[in-house]
Amino acid sequence: MSWAPIASVEISKSRAGMLDRARDYFRDHDVLEVTTPALQKTAATDAGIASIEVNRGGRANFLHSSPEYSMKRMLAAGYPDIFQICNVFREGEFGHLHLPEFTMIEWYRSDFTLREIMQDALDLTASLLSNKQLPDAEFVSYASAFETTLSIDPLTASSTDLAETLAADQNLRNSIGDDRDAWLDLAISTRVSEGFPSDRLTVLHHYPASQAALSRICPDDSRFADRFELFWGKIELANGFVELTDADEQLHRFAADNQKRSDAGLPVLEIDNELIDALRAGLPPCAGVALGLDRVLMINEDQNDVRNVTTFLPGGINDR
Repeated sequence: MSWAPIASVEISKSRAGMLDRARDYFRDHDVLEVTTPALQKTAATDAGIASIEVNRGGRANFLHSSPEYSMKRMLAAGYPDIFQICNVFREGEFGHLHLPEFTMIEWYRSDFTLREIMQDALDLTASLLSNKQLPDAEFVSYASAFETTLSIDPLTASSTDLAETLAADQNLRNSIGDDRDAWLDLAISTRVSEGFPSDRLTVLHHYPASQAALSRICPDDSRFADRFELFWGKIELANGFVELTDADEQLHRFAADNQKRSDAGLPVLEIDNELIDALRAGLPPCAGVALGLDRVLMINEDQNDVRNVTTFLPGGINDR
């Protein structure tokens, strides 16, 4: 029955319960639920994210890949701690862990340190995984994870070093070239995360400064960013930062993103100047997390494919 939903009624009930538990968690922690538009004037400049373009009367708009920019504007305007549960969109993502439309929980906490926001993410995720008996989470630094798994220092290894360590063939070398951060990402997804325990949550923290994204640089060691990711086994569930609040540094990073896009033959994108204006007005010290609810639901229901916990595949996709 090609017209029928994929997910069972039982899984849809589990999703509803998970949404209830998420809202209960934030309510208990005095975090306000907010809503922002999915349709935006600008797209994320990150070269690793392909936004979905929507043409409106000859002008390109974009479906948001995250509500981050809008939520930061709210924080700069004086909102308290906030969260949002929404569908987000990313072009070209499809597979057992990826869909072009998926559900994200994003939240921001005032004056949280990296340790505090990591624990917050663990506490929320544990509350969502109601079917799991969770051992204590493991905390591992980015550098130590590389040293343990690959016997290599991710701060000093060259692109060539990383390619050789990963035994990359020539086609892959030609595809990635000298993009060192792309090699680091590949190492995380194909080798490092393979070593994480399959029965518990792992927090990978203190990414290299070159991978800060929208996080601040660690005040105690400028080689690192106050950034973490949360994994279940090798499956990434969440990405979190102590947020960058410096408008000039954010502009610099957006420009670097666009240079990387240009070098890769990707379109250069308009910068979100409303976010920059909000940062100039004053984004208060805060930390934020984006968590993929569909993957958490997949794990809670002992499924190995995120499509199994989805009612319908987005955009008419029917290839399973």
